[in-house]
Amino acid sequence: MKKAPYQIGLMVTLLYVTFAAAQHPVLDAVANKVVQKYQSSTCEQLMLQKAQRQPPTAAEQKAMEMLRSDPQMRHEFVGIVADTVVDKLIQCGMIP
Repeated sequence: MKKAPYQIGLMVTLLYVTFAAAQHPVLDAVANKVVQKYQSSTCEQLMLQKAQRQPPTAAEQKAMEMLRSDPQMRHEFVGIVADTVVDKLIQCGMIP
């Protein structure tokens, strides 16, 4: 029995996605934390946090350095968080 090319392509894609996700568990954890923050925060909370900006923690500094130094990791991070963050910022009027 011959497998259709799209089935093989699907299997290869699934393997790639699974492998790629497993390569950056720290990235996934940080991205999920950011998504959770924006999903669970009210507009007032986000505006207050922005106004009372605290210096980044050591863990936040390390995460930002990882993102600055690795373009592929940065691309993956933005792909995970962008929809949620931008949507919330638009809802809250924080993007003019």
